[in-house]
Amino acid sequence: MTSRSQAIVPAAALPDNSTMRPGPLFVVGMWRSGTSLLYALLNQHPQISLMYEGELPLLHSLFVFPRRSASWLQKWDAWNGALTRHRVDHSQIDANISNLADAERAVCEQIARRKGATIWGCKSPSYFDCMEDLSRWFPEAKFIVIWRDPADVCRSIINAARKSAWFARPGMDLRAVLGYFSMKQQADKLVQTGAAIHQLQYNDLVRDPQGTVLEICEFLRIPFAPRMSTLEGVDSSAIYGGEHHTNVKSADIKKVEKNRPEVLSPELKRKIQRYVAHWRKQTGGAWPVYADPGAGELPSRWELASDQVKYQLLRRYDLTIPYLYAFLPLPLWQRYRSLKQRRLNAKVGSPPARAA
Repeated sequence: MTSRSQAIVPAAALPDNSTMRPGPLFVVGMWRSGTSLLYALLNQHPQISLMYEGELPLLHSLFVFPRRSASWLQKWDAWNGALTRHRVDHSQIDANISNLADAERAVCEQIARRKGATIWGCKSPSYFDCMEDLSRWFPEAKFIVIWRDPADVCRSIINAARKSAWFARPGMDLRAVLGYFSMKQQADKLVQTGAAIHQLQYNDLVRDPQGTVLEICEFLRIPFAPRMSTLEGVDSSAIYGGEHHTNVKSADIKKVEKNRPEVLSPELKRKIQRYVAHWRKQTGGAWPVYADPGAGELPSRWELASDQVKYQLLRRYDLTIPYLYAFLPLPLWQRYRSLKQRRLNAKVGSPPARAA
């Protein structure tokens, strides 16, 4: 499924540009939908350099009031260790940058130049419901959106929650199910406004990596690089630790497993099927592409309304944390993080793999 502002040109005929691209490339998908795999494959290309969940746009409130670079650099790195993970040299960042777009560009371009790449940007599932904002903040941005069966997304979240405190948070299943449709709405709006967006399916990526990344190269107007279809030799240094990232750090692309033990509760499985049937009805059967609508039962009006209220409350909570973080003194934030991580770690018995 592809939407873009220009027609596809054969990759072999595309120019090998040597200048830095004007806008970022954002790779977006729901949690546990293959964004890490896609990040790893794209970064195999010599012209592509993406940050792994840098997520500075989530901290846009850092730039409400003008502040020198040293301030937002320190805050950003304390949020999720992005600058440390990507070995960013703070001394090479202009000291007077005080807006989001210039800050993102300065850091991403430093990382890209180190590799000799011309395409810079970031991959993060956390962008699933703010792509419109990203397009406004970065008018020349390109987007790659990956879709996975929402039931498989929830299965993977449940499995990851056994070892990751972040995925063990209450309400992750509802965030994933309703967030899936929110991402659809965001993607549709980008298409309507003529933004450069390419959409693909996780099942197609693992079934035919070469064909899938070839289409991406055509979308980005760069030659295809054979290394993009394998994980051999991939640089995973910026990826969070944790067993739930084992697959992307291996040399093989894992295929979609069949006959797996079912981890979804019957109640959650039926809820997902009801929503899939609801979305299929809304889109004339076109979306989601890979999903099981079950018997075609639809959610009731009460289920739709009550789930939406719960989802909005969860997302307000999620988005309030980075907003408050921008104004909190770092020692207070670090104390909060320490207490929260100890509480969550007690539930799963392992250290967290990512920031709160």
